[in-house]
Amino acid sequence: MLEDKKPQLTPISELGEFGLIKHLTENFPIKNSSTERSIGDDAAIINPEGKKIVITSDVLAEGVHFNLGYVPLKHLGYKAVVVNLSDIAAMNAVPTQILVSMAVSNRFPVEALDEIYDGIYRACEKYNVDLVGGDTTSSTSGLVITITAIGLENSENLVTRNGANTNDLLVVTGDLGGAYMGLQILEREHSVYLANPNMQPEMEGYDYILERQLKPEARTDIKKTLEELDIKPTSMIDVSDGLASEILHLSDQSKVGFRLYEEKIPLDTLTITTADEFNLNPAMCALSGGEDYELLFTISPNDYEKLRNHPDFTVIGHAVDLEQGNFMVLRGSNELAQITAQGWDAFLKK
Repeated sequence: MLEDKKPQLTPISELGEFGLIKHLTENFPIKNSSTERSIGDDAAIINPEGKKIVITSDVLAEGVHFNLGYVPLKHLGYKAVVVNLSDIAAMNAVPTQILVSMAVSNRFPVEALDEIYDGIYRACEKYNVDLVGGDTTSSTSGLVITITAIGLENSENLVTRNGANTNDLLVVTGDLGGAYMGLQILEREHSVYLANPNMQPEMEGYDYILERQLKPEARTDIKKTLEELDIKPTSMIDVSDGLASEILHLSDQSKVGFRLYEEKIPLDTLTITTADEFNLNPAMCALSGGEDYELLFTISPNDYEKLRNHPDFTVIGHAVDLEQGNFMVLRGSNELAQITAQGWDAFLKK
């Protein structure tokens, strides 16, 4: 009886840089009329069609932002796109194009990059964005992915971080803390595997929070919902580094303070029970965990009735004079705790 042979993997050197780029990108269709010239020239050509151009960029580095011991390559490609589209959504703009650059070591065959680009392709399809360029180069260490995202929007619709006013309401979409708890599950099971590779990982029942960590979604849908409700936020930011950090960013840019109510922070039941399992305070997971990619924004008090009881939104606090600072009103009391930034920072020693 013949043994099953492992599939033959293709070294990147066999294709070369330009052959690799063509191989990875040749099946990406163009969807947006603003994309005049895509991959294949020295640069892309984008026609903003009279709109403002919104641009953002993020770097994801192996060992800093992701662990390939438990992050599937397809999910990594998808997430790399989503985290950038989330920034475009936080400007109340429509994402239209992305550029992808990668530094990759020779331990990765072409087929591994195919997996990453499959995830990128799926994100482009879901969010209707065009891949219009990028670069690949060699790396002497791990994998580094850089995504630049471009969005377009009419000037009057754009929302920045600096427009909040005293007495504005602080609103967040979805629920928070789930991505952080998903990370705790992945880290725990990975440690168990490293100690004993014969142990089966215990992932059952954690699907929601695992997906929040491995395959998050950008809230590009919120723009349309707010338009339908006739609400334009006064300021907005996405929750990438933890609720506390984002509140402090809005405070710094808008020159207001905030009162956050602990009991109002939206938490999924699975997030709460998993936090209890790890002896963690669920609210603290929301405040400092990050990677939820929900939108945090402020609205005029006059718009409260328009979104009251809407399933996408939770009012979690309000803006005060800057001199009053940023504090959380603790659950079941009027006691205040100062809001401090303890969320994700790539330059802090872990």
